[in-house]
Amino acid sequence: MGKKITTAVYYFPNWHVEERNAQFHGKNWTEWELMKRAVSRFEGHNQPKIPLWGYEDESIPENMEKKCRCALEYGIDAFIFDWYWYAGKPYLEGALKRGFLGMKKRTGIKFALMWANHNWMNFHPAIKSGNYETHFPWDTTFEEIGTVWDYIIENFFKDEDYWKVDGKPYFSIYAVNRFIIQMGGVEKTAEALALLQKKAIAAGIGEVHVNAIWFDNLEADPHTVCPQTEWHTRIGFSSYTSYNVPMFTQFPMEQRPFPRMDHRACFDFYYPKAQKALNTLPAPYYPVVTMGWDSSPRTIQSDTYENGFYPWLPVIEATPEVFGGELRDAASLMDGRPESERILFINAWNEWTEGSYLEPDTVNKYGYLEEVAKVAK
Repeated sequence: MGKKITTAVYYFPNWHVEERNAQFHGKNWTEWELMKRAVSRFEGHNQPKIPLWGYEDESIPENMEKKCRCALEYGIDAFIFDWYWYAGKPYLEGALKRGFLGMKKRTGIKFALMWANHNWMNFHPAIKSGNYETHFPWDTTFEEIGTVWDYIIENFFKDEDYWKVDGKPYFSIYAVNRFIIQMGGVEKTAEALALLQKKAIAAGIGEVHVNAIWFDNLEADPHTVCPQTEWHTRIGFSSYTSYNVPMFTQFPMEQRPFPRMDHRACFDFYYPKAQKALNTLPAPYYPVVTMGWDSSPRTIQSDTYENGFYPWLPVIEATPEVFGGELRDAASLMDGRPESERILFINAWNEWTEGSYLEPDTVNKYGYLEEVAKVAK
């Protein structure tokens, strides 16, 4: 009998030198610089969080191989790389192209892309006002979308280790509403995705499994271009999932608990929404579990830590045992589903500056990964 659950984990790739960062942060900067300077901001605050493996360069193939072998050992099937495209070219690709694809011997773990199609803002570190500078606006248009599809097909979809769902390469879009608006509306978005399918078929790859990142509403709201139920029926998305558990949306900013929120309470807020998504959406929904949240390293460390705009947010920390219980509950949502739909997402492998990482640290070591293994294996 094969594995009951396929486990896919989001991967954030800002732990290597990217030349476009140098103009803002200086030569050889990576986001590790924020972690090195993180301090405890209130009583009992678990900072600094220190990686057990040290502040490694993920673009070095030997370092990436260690990550992949560790992930496989604990039952993780695929890394979903956050993927960026600004001003007509990719951004933060070193982890994937030099690290993962550069490994002399592949480990067997799969990879896929989630297009993180949002503006790249300066949270490195963030001021308290919320008036953040935009370093790279997401400005891809319908007229240039074909160029993006060509790049993805040639550089990634053709790779033997690209992750497939139902035999189709998996590709996810993060900010779907933003994508629809930028493409020029619902019908133009459908055309854009149809073009992707056409190009992939022509390249000998076949159809693409295009996933939509779903948030916590099912009907249209002021921020939704069309009801999320129509993302499949009108636009052509193959499935839905989430990037993380919606940890803050149940409270207006001025009412949310601070400086801490309860991790299990956040999951319990999400659980019925995931149930509704599984039972109501017209295409498969894959649930997600978030390891934790602490975006304080992205704030100015000398400022008073107060409730405010991102990243001035409450800390939401679990224990491995609490996290493990949430994994089991999320997995149980998929009981009775076809094998191809029993996919569990986890945020994240290495969102260190947001406090959501499975990579071992000096406190919990491999504790969170051990909980993943209990569910995934």
